[in-house]
Amino acid sequence: MSIDLRKTSTEAVASRVKKTLATDFDSATEVRKRRSLGYATTRGTWVRIEVRALARVDGQGWGLETAAVLDGVAMPAWLQGVSWIDHDLGVMWRADETERVMDTPIRAGGTLKQNPDLPESWWATFRSSMQALAAHTMTRTATPHLHPLTQERVSATIHKLFPAVDTSLTEWRAAHADLAWANLTAPNCYFLDWEDWGMAPRGWDAANLWASSFSVPELAERVFEELRDELDSRTGKLAQLYHCAEILSYPPGYADELVPLARENADRLLSDLRA
Repeated sequence: MSIDLRKTSTEAVASRVKKTLATDFDSATEVRKRRSLGYATTRGTWVRIEVRALARVDGQGWGLETAAVLDGVAMPAWLQGVSWIDHDLGVMWRADETERVMDTPIRAGGTLKQNPDLPESWWATFRSSMQALAAHTMTRTATPHLHPLTQERVSATIHKLFPAVDTSLTEWRAAHADLAWANLTAPNCYFLDWEDWGMAPRGWDAANLWASSFSVPELAERVFEELRDELDSRTGKLAQLYHCAEILSYPPGYADELVPLARENADRLLSDLRA
């Protein structure tokens, strides 16, 4: 069963979480998304509540809790969590309490429209966090949009538009797997929302953030320069091509401002990968 939390009453769920975690919520801070809720607590922490259909509970654990093992990555500290099954709805609920980060997402939703002019200290934290993340290994598979990131998934997306490309992936790294400006904060750099993290093709995060910056070309160029080592690898070029192919497959009217650079870079990548 699919539940959209933007359209569903969640008072009973929130009450259960407050009782279990022995805290209260500041309702004015509520962040409500399709499959998650967020609240500041009265003890100065943050609680994120997520819902998943039972078919999506894959045995990998919950991202926020499992990401607590990461060292050297700028992210909110995980404190505790609770989960339970609702058999009537056919879903599992999960609540995680973390350190509250007061810095705000660079882009709360939609396409970034202007350069956020991030300070050099931000970029230094970003670089060191990306390097620390990539140095970890685990058995967890990244799940962008709740679907496992596999060779078959990458090949299918690229071959839909570019059927002649050899899409063999030879390098895999730990990745956030949903790295976009909505999940990065400023003025201090923190990485948010770790539910999809796991092993992914090398350069996956870099390519995702780079492609999501196409509407601000100077920012896309800065992202590329910061993460060039990952993006210039063969697997990194395939990750770039994947994200370009995704953009070029969008329906008309959806993020049209990203299309010109996606098309231009896809042509460059096809030439590089054939060389």
